[in-house]
Amino acid sequence: MKAVQLTGYGVPSEVCQCIDLPDVASPGPGEVTLKVLAGPINPAELLIFEGRYASKPELPYQPGIEAVGVIEQIGEGVTSVSVGDKVISLGRQNWVQRVNLTQEQVIKVPDSASTGQLAMLKVNPATAWLMLTDYVSLQPGDWVVQNAANSGVGHSLIQLARANGWRTLNVVRRDSLIDPLKAAGADAVLVDDDDLGERARDVIGQGKAPLGIDAIAGTATTRLADCLDDGGMVVNYGFLSGDACQLTPNQTVFRDISLKGFWLAKLMGGMSRETLTGMYAKLAGSIADGTLHTPIEATYDLDAISAALDHAHRESRDGKILVTPNGAID
Repeated sequence: MKAVQLTGYGVPSEVCQCIDLPDVASPGPGEVTLKVLAGPINPAELLIFEGRYASKPELPYQPGIEAVGVIEQIGEGVTSVSVGDKVISLGRQNWVQRVNLTQEQVIKVPDSASTGQLAMLKVNPATAWLMLTDYVSLQPGDWVVQNAANSGVGHSLIQLARANGWRTLNVVRRDSLIDPLKAAGADAVLVDDDDLGERARDVIGQGKAPLGIDAIAGTATTRLADCLDDGGMVVNYGFLSGDACQLTPNQTVFRDISLKGFWLAKLMGGMSRETLTGMYAKLAGSIADGTLHTPIEATYDLDAISAALDHAHRESRDGKILVTPNGAID
C-alpha cells in the first residue's frame, strides 16, 4: 500500500516521498482498520518538515495530522464503531491508504456530511472553537479580531462566531481576500498595515473587542493588540512570520493586554473521552448543516505528494490542499 514518508528536514516537497509499505495486518483486540479517504496539509505539517516545529519526530516518519476514513475491519472487543462507519482519526500518521488504530483513536461522524470537509474537522474547527470559548467570556455582539483570516482556522472562526452571535474583524494581507471573506460571513475585513489599530477601532466603534487571535506572531501580534480593548487578550496559535510574539510595554503595562499560547494537541490530551466526542459531535453537526465550510483548492493522490506540498506552500492560495490516499472523494 502507498504511504508518505518524511526522510529529512528541509523543503517539504524535497524531503517527503510516496513509498510502498506492506498491507496492514488484521486489527488486534480493541483495534480498527481505517481506509483513509482524505486529509489536509496543515501549516504545522510544513513546519515539521522544515524542522521548525516544537518537536522533531524520529526519522523516517509517516506524517498526516488528521484524516477522515471508513472502518474496514474491527478487532475483538470493539464496540464504539462498526464496519462501514465514517470516522475521523485522532492519530497523527494518516497519509497512508490504510492504518490500524485503537477504537479510542477514532470518532464517528455523520456519513451524510462532505468527506472533504470532515477531513479538516480535527484541527481547524476545534482550534477555532476552543480559542473562542476557553479564554474570554464573549458576550453577544462582542468583536473578535484575528489575523491570517483566510486560513482554515480563520474560516472556521468566522462561521462559528457568527453562529454564536459574536462579530469578527478579520485581518488579511491583500485586497483580493476582502470580498470572499465577507461572503463567508466576516463582519469586517481589513488589510494589515501599521495603522491597523486605528482603522480597527473605527470599525468597532463603541463595541467591545476583548479577544485577538494571532497566527503570525512577530510584529503582527503588536498590531493585533492595538485593535483590542484595554484588558484584552491575544491568543497565539502559530508563528507564520517565524518571529517571536511582540507586545510593547505600553500594551502590557498601561493597557493590561495579555498573551496566551494555544496548542491543540496539549489541550486534547487533557480532555476526557466524553468531552472530546461531544465537541466533535457538535462541530461535525455544524459541517453537516452547512454552518462550517472551508474552501478546498485542490486534491492530490499520494503519488503526487511533492506537487501537493509545493501547492500547499504557496502564499496566494484560496483554499486548503487535501491528499486523497484512495482516490477521488465526494
